[in-house]
Amino acid sequence: MQPPRLAWAITGSGHYIEECLEFMLGLENVDLYLSQAGEEVLKMYGISLNDIKAKLPVYRDKAASAPPVGLFYKNYYHTFVMAPATSNTVAKCVLGIADSLVTNLYAQAGKCRVESIVYPCDVAPAIETTAPGHKKVMVYPRPIDLEATDKLRDFPYTQVVDSVDALKIAVLNRLASLS
Repeated sequence: MQPPRLAWAITGSGHYIEECLEFMLGLENVDLYLSQAGEEVLKMYGISLNDIKAKLPVYRDKAASAPPVGLFYKNYYHTFVMAPATSNTVAKCVLGIADSLVTNLYAQAGKCRVESIVYPCDVAPAIETTAPGHKKVMVYPRPIDLEATDKLRDFPYTQVVDSVDALKIAVLNRLASLS
């Protein structure tokens, strides 16, 4: 039997997606989960899904019941990471809506008491981010998006991070705690 793995999900946010992917691809024993919007964003940023598939298992949002979530019940995963996560995904998680592969993964991770690390795209009233084409832009999250991010911080078994550096620290600390 293989040791538990890390499940990583990408939603439809391009917020530092290249940096998140670079970090994730440097880790071992990772499975990648993509929402439909996550696949679209990879294309918009010129990131090849085939190149990612050559390095690790990739699960795509193609089934209504999200069959891979059952792996949490088999102790297949020790940690769930959502990075980057859209405001839509964060809002659904806060409301308990599990109607997609990624939101279902978050719900099942919580039900199985598996630690989740979430990097929302909306963490401050003004944020610099990278748009497709490597152009830096400012975005101004709505108050409701910031409220959802703050509510998610209070969820059990969930750590919300505010930057790529904080994401790296949280994931590395989690992995160190498991060894």
